[in-house]
Amino acid sequence: MTEMPFKSLPIPNDWDRSGLPAWTYHSQAVFDLERENVFLNHWQVAGHVNDIPAPGDWLAFDLLGERAVVMRGLDGVVRAFHNLCRHRGARVVDGVQGHCRGAVVCPFHGWVYNLDGSLRGAAQPTSFGGIDRARFGLKPIEAEVFHGFIFLRFHPGPQAPVATLLAPYEADFAAYAVADLLPVDSPRWYTDLPVNWKSVRDVDNEGYHVPLAHPGLQELYGRDYRDLYLDDGLHVSVGYFGDKPGRGWSVRHYVKHAPDRPGLPPHLRRAWTYYGIFPSTVFAFTPEGAQFYHDLPISPGQTRLTGRTYRWPEESRQVRLARYLAARIDRDTSVEDQQLTIWSNESMKSSAFDGFYLSDHEYGLRRHHDRLRGLVPVMQLATAPAEAEVIARNKEMLGRRR
Repeated sequence: MTEMPFKSLPIPNDWDRSGLPAWTYHSQAVFDLERENVFLNHWQVAGHVNDIPAPGDWLAFDLLGERAVVMRGLDGVVRAFHNLCRHRGARVVDGVQGHCRGAVVCPFHGWVYNLDGSLRGAAQPTSFGGIDRARFGLKPIEAEVFHGFIFLRFHPGPQAPVATLLAPYEADFAAYAVADLLPVDSPRWYTDLPVNWKSVRDVDNEGYHVPLAHPGLQELYGRDYRDLYLDDGLHVSVGYFGDKPGRGWSVRHYVKHAPDRPGLPPHLRRAWTYYGIFPSTVFAFTPEGAQFYHDLPISPGQTRLTGRTYRWPEESRQVRLARYLAARIDRDTSVEDQQLTIWSNESMKSSAFDGFYLSDHEYGLRRHHDRLRGLVPVMQLATAPAEAEVIARNKEMLGRRR
């Protein structure tokens, strides 16, 4: 078995094998607490610097009522702002991705912003009785870049700066030359599911289901798949392929055409490697390509699965073929996971559901639940309080810790 450079936290001999109570998956009040304490104040990935290579290029990122635009300035610096005109709050850019020629013009009343976010001028400025442009630039959002990937968070939060948080991933990201990644022709994808976001994470945070639920992945790498648990909500999953030719069409041809990258360290060669970040982001790297994906909550019963896909520069025909075959395997896996997620989420409203009873192979799921309980302690309650009392109970439980 290939040795990994990560030392996994041990699984206790005697641990609580239960999970979050079912009521936390359909409570609007819990969802509101998660919005403030789990998503808006934790790092989110908006894209890669090579998604916006030229001055004026921008990416939009929306999350739970907040709207961001990530833009490259004339000085080449990538910055993030609230996608909100300082006049009446209209979106200053509309869509997923685009380009501005030297300035951003609000489509509502024509206020003009420089690419560094400063206000260049308001339409008919004398109608405001004099306006201090320095006061009305686009509002900045905290943003950091790690090996080319752009992270942002709308509110200050408990996570360390990105470079500190992701220091355990530093060597692997550098070995993959992640900063050099280029977007594929249609990099962004999304699927909306009628489920709570935690049900998506519950499926993705463990590999116990791989042998039965994902025949393609099991055939590809399931014989040597493992999950590693790190501090600060990080986890690494890896599976090695190539010891068997594979029977299914996609797997058989992928194993045949996957590129050999001798420049990678041994633990990354012939591997599919996944790097998780709390609360809901995963980076996935293979010898021929890369992607990130995350589960973005929309409501207690709706979640958007979305991400962006990348390729390595100077891609050969063989590598392009391998990337196509990998995408076929991923597509089938995603369909399988989506069905499992729906079934799991449905169970939360059944009177017969008695809660989770977890395997050692599902310890990652328990760790995720424990982290949520730490941020939103009302989730520790086995029985749901009255919905109108959830936020007050959570505040009371937080107060007891101080």
